[in-house]
Amino acid sequence: MKTANVPKPIAGTSGWLDDRLGSGNFLKRSMRKIFPDHWSFLLGEIALFSFIILLLTGTFLTFWFKPSMGHVIYDGPYEPLKGVTMSEAYASALHISFDVRGGLLIRQIHHWAALLFIASMIVHMLRVFFTGTYRRPRELNWIVGILLMTVALAEGVTGYILPDDLLSGAGLRISQGVAISLPIVGTYIQFFLFGGEFPGEDIISRFYTLHILLIPGILLALVTAHMTLMWVQKHTQMPGKGRTDRNSVGAPFYPAFMAKAGAYFLLTFAVLAGLGTFAQINPIWLFGPYNPADISAGSQPDWYMGILDGSLRIMPAWEINVLGYTIPLSVVIPALVPLGIIMTGLALYPFIERWITGDKLEHHVADRPRNNPVRTSIGMAGITFYGVLWLMGANDEISANFHISLYATTWFGRFAIFIGPIIAYIVTYRICLGLQRKDAEIISHGVESGVIKRLPHGEFIEVHVPPAEDIEAHIRGKVAIPVLASAEAAETDGVPPSGLRGPLDRLRARMSQAYGGEKVPLDPGHGDGHGDEHAAVGLDSSDDKPLTR
Repeated sequence: MKTANVPKPIAGTSGWLDDRLGSGNFLKRSMRKIFPDHWSFLLGEIALFSFIILLLTGTFLTFWFKPSMGHVIYDGPYEPLKGVTMSEAYASALHISFDVRGGLLIRQIHHWAALLFIASMIVHMLRVFFTGTYRRPRELNWIVGILLMTVALAEGVTGYILPDDLLSGAGLRISQGVAISLPIVGTYIQFFLFGGEFPGEDIISRFYTLHILLIPGILLALVTAHMTLMWVQKHTQMPGKGRTDRNSVGAPFYPAFMAKAGAYFLLTFAVLAGLGTFAQINPIWLFGPYNPADISAGSQPDWYMGILDGSLRIMPAWEINVLGYTIPLSVVIPALVPLGIIMTGLALYPFIERWITGDKLEHHVADRPRNNPVRTSIGMAGITFYGVLWLMGANDEISANFHISLYATTWFGRFAIFIGPIIAYIVTYRICLGLQRKDAEIISHGVESGVIKRLPHGEFIEVHVPPAEDIEAHIRGKVAIPVLASAEAAETDGVPPSGLRGPLDRLRARMSQAYGGEKVPLDPGHGDGHGDEHAAVGLDSSDDKPLTR
């Protein structure tokens, strides 16, 4: 009689769980899932790893921080503040910095991780935008990413206020001024936040609850949704040899991707630990406790909120009176319009682009930014718009350090906010076309070999050779931007079809012609030879069958 082999402990445990949960096949498939490889894909991982470090360091800080505005007299080791009356929140922040072993290091790592978290999300979002990987089927995940960005900004603002030092108090005062300037609802918002007149006694405890409980919970839910959608929809890949919308070329999740991700997490943590050790940030002991009667020159918010500060500084002192209410446009417009334009524009862009081009196909191969010059130019115009406002958030520092009139910097910002994006659009568009021509030249004439040849008539030339196979495949991954088929017919025949006779339809056709089409063919006279099926789509195209991978 044969006896069954005794299973090893791990195999036995795994078998026991698989019998009851049926997870074996799922885990096996997941471990072999293919992840394409490109350096730009690491940008999203930086955001994820920074968020994990934020949760870990933030948990450490909650053990000693006291979210109270009750008054105490400081008697800690920092001599310049001894005997000074301050809030319990500020005193506990000083206690973490000077009394808790490793407290200052963890506090600084937490602050640097917060800055890196938002910075990496912005850069990751720009990578997705410029490569067009927000298109079907990833529109929902793009919206989730925009919500993540918005909630992360709120998380940063609530954390910035908690130490109750002079710098954070000045920022809170600006936020209160913006809130109370909103007609009708402004006073209600202030009393809801502060529990009465500014600064009140409740704002720190309320922001603390938001910062460590409500907003992190929302962020966790959004991160989970974002990662789940990415896992289900599969990762995009850059154009190259053998890469299509129907396959994935890369390394399996286990062990290759897990090993790289683990090493990259440790690298991210090492960088943040190095910054927390050697680069001082937010030295609250130098600012002192917040007092509504005190103010300091050169106060600046964290970099991601500089756009709101800059818009407040360059906005003219306008106000209007409507139905007995005074609306201070000099505050309402800077508070709502700049970020509203950016966030709303980003959220709607996939659907606007789809409406213009009529493209209902699935896209799993990313675009090179140069191959969609209009989109890339719009993105650079948006970056310029953001950058001008961000720069103007420090116009007093620019004026003081470069000995330029403050009024001159303010007027420069007022003009640059409109002219700068236009210049950025034009320059970017020309650069994209130039890069496309360079690609076409490589395909047509090859690349320089370094070999000099003398022709029979005495002329010396450099011999060109065909580009390497992977480089050529990368270039030939270019796909023509779709254009409405009815718009092309109207352009050719001069007679608009029935679907393009209304004002809005004609506008759509003109926008489609300007946005799409092949600007610089790789093979002149033959199109690019790789995306002809995408070159024109019908006005009411229903060709939206999902592609298999």
